[in-house]
Amino acid sequence: MRLSLFAAVIVTSLSMLSSAFAGEIEVTSAWTRATLPGAKVAGGFAMISNSGRTADRLVGVSSPVAAKAELHTMKMVDDVMVMRPMEGGLMIPAGGSAELKPGGDHLMLMGLAEGLKEGDKVPVTLKFESGSEIGIELMVMPANAKEMKHGGHKHGEHKHSE
Repeated sequence: MRLSLFAAVIVTSLSMLSSAFAGEIEVTSAWTRATLPGAKVAGGFAMISNSGRTADRLVGVSSPVAAKAELHTMKMVDDVMVMRPMEGGLMIPAGGSAELKPGGDHLMLMGLAEGLKEGDKVPVTLKFESGSEIGIELMVMPANAKEMKHGGHKHGEHKHSE
């Protein structure tokens, strides 16, 4: 009994070391697409959930693989899809979530130092209005991917809590 309790404490401690912490924010299904030869930009996608009692706002993003990273939004304007930097950040409501997805709000990595290859992981730091920062990895999916699922399961799950 004593040995199994010790083992449980060790496993719990090790699993906590592999996660970054920032309030009650959880980031799941973090992914991007493999880039085509010569491409210098890539979008990033994820589900961001807030189990806390206070809303927070995603206000910035950075990555060592990109010269510049921004939050972008896509909207229809006069029957034309327009992509622009997001003003004011992305609200993550208390007890709710926000999705970064293709064709909608997303991360934009610009000035890539080199192409993104399927199977790689891209380090990204998400910055919140509360001052919290969360380090995640975007799993690089095939260039034509429309969603995160790959092989029947999801990659890039990160839980962040205090």
